[in-house]
Amino acid sequence: MTSPRPRPAGVRTTPPPDQPRTAEPTEPATGHSAPKDAARKGVPSALLPDPQRGDGRYPIAWLTICAPHGATPTATSKCLCGRDRSAIGHPRVLALITDHGEHRNACPLRTTQEGRAAA
Repeated sequence: MTSPRPRPAGVRTTPPPDQPRTAEPTEPATGHSAPKDAARKGVPSALLPDPQRGDGRYPIAWLTICAPHGATPTATSKCLCGRDRSAIGHPRVLALITDHGEHRNACPLRTTQEGRAAA
């Protein structure tokens, strides 16, 4: 009778399907793929109040201008009220900048009914 050969480290054999398997603890991962304190790195901001306290203002309109040196300038004017305009070329970009400023004064999201009655 011969003795079974020792199996190399890290190689596991599986029992035949008709026999029950025993639970074996796995070896902890080491090196680059090991988890790094996953439980400690929870999301603390979900439990803490927002540290940035605003003054109640938020952006509703955006004017984006792109004027690279030596290239044709472009601009876009967008607002939460649905306004979405764009311009290409010096004269049209300058006109859109002026129009964006005028829209700020007339936008229904910026002007309230009380402000219109007082004016």
